[in-house]
Amino acid sequence: MIQTLLKLPRKTKQGIIFLFDLIAIVGVLFISFAVRLGYWFYPAGDNDLLLVIFSAPILALPIFYRFGFYHEVVRYVGFKAIWYIFQGVSFYAILWGLITFMAAIEFIPRSVILINWLLVLLVIAGSRLLFRWLLSEGNRNNSNILIYGAGSAGRQLSTALNESKEYKPVAFIDDAPDIFNHSINGLKVYSKDDLEYLIKKKNIKEVLLAIPSISHSHRKEIINYLEPFPVLVRSLPSLSGLANGKIRINDLIEIDVNDLLGRDLVSPNKSLLKTNILEKVVLVTGAGGSIGSELCRQILLIKPKKIVLYEISESSLYVIEQELINIAIPEIEIFPVIGSIADQDRMEFICNFYGVQTIYHAAAYKHVPLVEYNQTQGILNNAIGTRMAAEAAISANVETFVLISTDKAVRPTSVMGVSKRIAELVLQALAKQPNNTCFTMVRFGNVLDSSGSVIPLFKQQIKNGGPVTVTHSKVVRYFMTIPEAVELVIQAGAMAKGGEVFVLDMGDPILIHDLAVKMIQLSGLQLLDESNPDGDIEIKYTGLRPGEKLYEELLVDGKFSTTENKLIMRAEEEMISWEKLEPVLVQIKETALNLEMEKIYNLISQIVPQFNPKSNGNDLEKDNTK
Repeated sequence: MIQTLLKLPRKTKQGIIFLFDLIAIVGVLFISFAVRLGYWFYPAGDNDLLLVIFSAPILALPIFYRFGFYHEVVRYVGFKAIWYIFQGVSFYAILWGLITFMAAIEFIPRSVILINWLLVLLVIAGSRLLFRWLLSEGNRNNSNILIYGAGSAGRQLSTALNESKEYKPVAFIDDAPDIFNHSINGLKVYSKDDLEYLIKKKNIKEVLLAIPSISHSHRKEIINYLEPFPVLVRSLPSLSGLANGKIRINDLIEIDVNDLLGRDLVSPNKSLLKTNILEKVVLVTGAGGSIGSELCRQILLIKPKKIVLYEISESSLYVIEQELINIAIPEIEIFPVIGSIADQDRMEFICNFYGVQTIYHAAAYKHVPLVEYNQTQGILNNAIGTRMAAEAAISANVETFVLISTDKAVRPTSVMGVSKRIAELVLQALAKQPNNTCFTMVRFGNVLDSSGSVIPLFKQQIKNGGPVTVTHSKVVRYFMTIPEAVELVIQAGAMAKGGEVFVLDMGDPILIHDLAVKMIQLSGLQLLDESNPDGDIEIKYTGLRPGEKLYEELLVDGKFSTTENKLIMRAEEEMISWEKLEPVLVQIKETALNLEMEKIYNLISQIVPQFNPKSNGNDLEKDNTK
């Protein structure tokens, strides 16, 4: 029946409420006399009194209409509507009382006027609230949810949920013992120890985290506690994301993988952030990539004089250019440049033309299996390309050159990793040569949600119903968010004196299998395995891909010194002189152009003796030389 009412035209529903009010106004007057006299009273034969009673709707309904009683959507009646009802009913009751008093109609006790006011107010306001409750309950899809956090955000969220069709909040969970068993917005507050009971008793489908102001480490503790339960966990964004002060259902987001890391960020050194950027001409290579685009965003906010976006992909360049333009800082000039880092002449021309002072070198082929399949291109782009970009910077008198490196460069087993290690050696060697450019590099592990990373892959696989693919049950990786990594890269670059390898503290490595399990369970699903054959999502092991390792390292020999930022370390590693390195680089380039991978391996081993290639023989260049 409720669904039938919901489908009626709005005019029809207004008519039903109008008719209800008409009957209620007359009925309440008779009840008012009965309450006052103590028995049922009908003034038979008293035509004046009957006229006053039955004509009351003629007086009341226009007043009610004028006060907006029939303009409100009943499902969303709130405090403001109740206030208008109070005003309208009061105006009607006073006016009806004055009319009966002035008409000098006998047998109308004065207390009837007061009783009539109270009862009409109760019936009209109560009926709206009753209709709202019936229509809201009838229009829900019975998705029962718990709100974790009974603070300001939780209270606002419960109010918003009560007006939604999708969710039905049934209780609060909170960590504050002093509010346990109290009610807030009609919902009882429970301890997290009651969670299992509530999930079973009230058929809970989701837990919504309404705790935007807590630290990352505390959030991680809560998420870890919720992980074993078969519920979907979603969250409100941080306080900065709720700056408008009003919480909406659309603000709810899936649990950010960053929450699983539990890392509390270190406040950046603002002077370091400005050193190489403020009022300077900055060029970013690979500007359209995951790291490059975030570099561009943060650099723009530090207000350089100009920012040059250097990118080989036209589509990626267009996307980041439009994004930066929309940030709208008119005094900063943005120049999108198509070019390859392996084109030394173009790099040198661009640096001279725009007067580049700082280069952040993020351009690289970084996908390990793809580079393993296209080995010579990985060497030519990542290693030889870095040399060409660096020499272009020297020729153009660029002040600072910062290389974005990777943990895969440490004791590399892949061509991608060794190509980045050679790039590091190039900059270290050039830093000892007489020139005006300060070369440095920053090494770190995986970043969350970068193109090709495991996180988006897992999300999509879970969305598709599985299976989730993991290469090996024991594979571990370091993780960091892209914004945090870039912020630290900028600060590390500002500390450079020349030739340093800065290493970012990535926290504890994460077992990829455990990450997959967490993501499955926090999606409200269960792992399907031998111990739980009725689960939802299975994990399949596909085997390590070409060039992959079970674990990554951040230091070649394990020696490092601290810096003024505890998340940035200065590695102390051996280097190779330019006189020894340069001839080998020339030979590597020649053999790469000739697709002679066996010779390249021999040359690489001369300068990177730790290189231990793990190839399955599927690389394109090897096939072409057979």
